[in-house]
Amino acid sequence: MSKIILTADSTCDLTTELKEKYNVRAYTPLHIIIAKKSYDDGVNITPQEIYKQFDATGTLPKTAAVNVGEYVDFFKSFVEKGDTVIHINIGSALSSSYQNACTAAEEVGNVFPVDSCNLSTGTGHIVLEAAEMIKQGQDAKEIAENLKKLTGKVHSSFIINKLNYLRAGGRCSTLAMLGANLLQLKPCIEVDNKDGSMTVGKKYRGKLDNVLLQYVDEKLSEYENIRYDKIFITHAGIGEDHVQVVYNYIKNKNMFENIYVTTASCTISSHCGPGTLGILFMTQ
Repeated sequence: MSKIILTADSTCDLTTELKEKYNVRAYTPLHIIIAKKSYDDGVNITPQEIYKQFDATGTLPKTAAVNVGEYVDFFKSFVEKGDTVIHINIGSALSSSYQNACTAAEEVGNVFPVDSCNLSTGTGHIVLEAAEMIKQGQDAKEIAENLKKLTGKVHSSFIINKLNYLRAGGRCSTLAMLGANLLQLKPCIEVDNKDGSMTVGKKYRGKLDNVLLQYVDEKLSEYENIRYDKIFITHAGIGEDHVQVVYNYIKNKNMFENIYVTTASCTISSHCGPGTLGILFMTQ
């Protein structure tokens, strides 16, 4: 009997437990390129190895999309068994993975790629919504269309402690990095849920724990119609003590039924660097 298979990019940053609970069947890893050698995100490289490489060389790895041929082979492994695939991609502004998935889907058939217009567990929210729709018995085309209506309701942002990785990636100047680090400025990176592009929002100042709590308060007060079924705390290379401070703070608000803590993938970590933490939630 044919069924709907739910798959996603490696960048959706869901935990193993959530993948199993929501029956996310497989992941397509984006590529991390270091010294001309290509690695598969989350398969044969870790964020810690990226940090170690950067500390040693001052050079960031390059990231590359899943190519069309890889997607064709991946989708065929399900479709040739008679199944239909819904595949959730990182935002199209950040990677050509979505366009490549669409090209492959046209060749293979019975594949519905969805541009999450987001990254990390912002994409993860869309994956979990897809899983719930499959459980409800919706057909694949209907699910894909409904997911497209939800992308604008996902709100993702991150606080970055140090700007070293943004400077190395050409996203800020050395002078701006030194000034921000000296003044203890910590920018909020905000994701545009129209396409997944990123912009710099408010620049916070002070010790990291204080900044994180102020950031949480301001983001949760920004919207009046928050969905309280779940929120993600996703982090990259930040101390567990900081994560726990944020977790406890959100838990004590008694707002959310589920608070999921996840670690950012290699692709996400290579752009933001260690010392990064964000909250990602949805509105009605």
